[in-house]
Amino acid sequence: MGKPIDACVHELMDTAPQILQSIRVEMRRGRGSDISIPQFRTLAFIQRNPDSSLSNLAEHLELTLPSVSKLVDGLVKQKLVIRQESAADRRRITLDLTQTGASIVNSARANAQASLAKKMDRLSDDELKIIHEAMKLLRPIFVHQGK
Repeated sequence: MGKPIDACVHELMDTAPQILQSIRVEMRRGRGSDISIPQFRTLAFIQRNPDSSLSNLAEHLELTLPSVSKLVDGLVKQKLVIRQESAADRRRITLDLTQTGASIVNSARANAQASLAKKMDRLSDDELKIIHEAMKLLRPIFVHQGK
């Protein structure tokens, strides 16, 4: 067997995509049928990144600014997103969720969490504690990288 880091990285690369796919499926299932997947991804991004700009969103969604602007226009019309001038720079427009927009994301998130809990329920308390500690170790390595 190779170095512990090699085995760990291999396991992470094999397992993480499967976990993320499961989360995505459950989040989409909980989003409601009147919201498209790009619209839902937009809401989720804005919730994770309050006061984000159209440029930030376009980069995340890998879409052009005109496409993202049109997408956001639709969400503003549905009263799910608020466009407003930045408090720091009046030339900059920031995006925030309305209460309704936030409730859609929160509901989908709760649905996904319940589904994950059901899948993980077969693990022992000790196994769950190990996973919890591992996630706490990984978070600072991967969260906000590149920012």
